[in-house]
Amino acid sequence: MVRVREMGEADIEAVSTIRVRGWQAAYAGIVPPSHLDAMTVEDDAGRRRQWFSRPGRESRDLVAVGDRGPVGWVCFGPSRGDISGAGRVGEVHALYVAPDLIGTGIGRGLLAEAHAAMRDQGCAASALWVLQDNRRARRFYARAGYAADGATQEDVYDGVTLAELRYRREL
Repeated sequence: MVRVREMGEADIEAVSTIRVRGWQAAYAGIVPPSHLDAMTVEDDAGRRRQWFSRPGRESRDLVAVGDRGPVGWVCFGPSRGDISGAGRVGEVHALYVAPDLIGTGIGRGLLAEAHAAMRDQGCAASALWVLQDNRRARRFYARAGYAADGATQEDVYDGVTLAELRYRREL
């Protein structure tokens, strides 16, 4: 049984573990191995502590908690980009599940909670960015009602440029 709750400062180490292991699993063969191998839970937790304690932070973090503690994490908030004509838009900034639990419904549960919270905040739509080559994530978001809206951006990892697609769905 997994329940979703607000993330607390005590969850930072577990969330960083989920995020780093999630990157290393999901982006193997997409992001250069040199970048993935250089990621550490300690570095991520340090950045997350700074971010988490930032005054005026508008994003929210939820964790899915099971018998072994946090097993999934979603971060969402106001859209960081301009999506003209869309009304108020929320954005899923990050969604990760412990790699050994992918496909068990934890990600769907976290996403549903984020959507409900965005609706409660008056958002009419939700957006997110996904690496073009991350086919598994693109299928997951398509099943959740998202579709590419034509916007793209590029990120560079250790000299390799990767395309991201913006996905959007009505709430």
